Amino acid sequence: MILEETFTLANGVLIPKLGLGTWFIKDDKAADAVREAVKLGYRHVDTAQAYGNEAGVGEGVRSSAVPRDEIFLTTKLDAGVKTYDKAVASIDSSLQTLGLDYIDLMIIHSPQPWKEFGGDDRYFAGNLEAWKALEEAYEAGKLKAIGLSNFQQQDVDNILQNCNVKPMVNQILAHISNTPLELIQYCQQQDILVEAYSPIGHGELLKNDQITTMAEKYQVSVPQLCIRYTLQLGLLPLPKTANPEHMKSNAELDFEISDADMESLKQMEPIKDYGEASKWPVFK
Repeated sequence: MILEETFTLANGVLIPKLGLGTWFIKDDKAADAVREAVKLGYRHVDTAQAYGNEAGVGEGVRSSAVPRDEIFLTTKLDAGVKTYDKAVASIDSSLQTLGLDYIDLMIIHSPQPWKEFGGDDRYFAGNLEAWKALEEAYEAGKLKAIGLSNFQQQDVDNILQNCNVKPMVNQILAHISNTPLELIQYCQQQDILVEAYSPIGHGELLKNDQITTMAEKYQVSVPQLCIRYTLQLGLLPLPKTANPEHMKSNAELDFEISDADMESLKQMEPIKDYGEASKWPVFK
């Protein structure tokens, strides 16, 4: 069962192969979502400072029916934090808001502040300052693992060439019709685990006839096919939902996509419009 399987990060820490994304789950609903997920067997929860639900997620972790050390919790340093002092304060703020003694994984949410996402300034110096703060918190035991999110190869290189502790994760948008294979392969060559957020393409893949037809062939749902696709690429999927039925279904992945069908899915035309999720950034 996928919920019992793990990847091993570069530092030896085990991370469950399927996580619960909490993007768009309101703070007052987050604790219930986490508790329901834990009841179903989930042991990996992903949040972020920018989601505005760390307090609820932390409450869910603390009040769940399993010990704290059995739940792997990820949060993210806000994309606008690009100085050492702000990063130090931000890490401590997350610990306080979550109400936890340590965080299993903390990552830089983006190499650029959201208002400048995709721009020319890659904030190399600012990312190194934020990374230094993450390294120190890692060495102090506040964080069990540290990593990146939305980092392109040049951004990853900036960290690798200047770090004391290598990033263990790069969390990126990756799904059928949008699979950055070069970046994925590069990260994997550096022993950086790639996590796939929005593996169902912000819900847009539910509307795709080709994917629907293939899901019917395997007698699975479209979300199950999409999540399985990322797993077969060696990625860690983070489907987001507060619905216990969806949580359960998302974890029922006991099938395998054929090599030929995987190639077909890799070659699909990219999505041009994510609907409401096209407005960047999209958080609460």
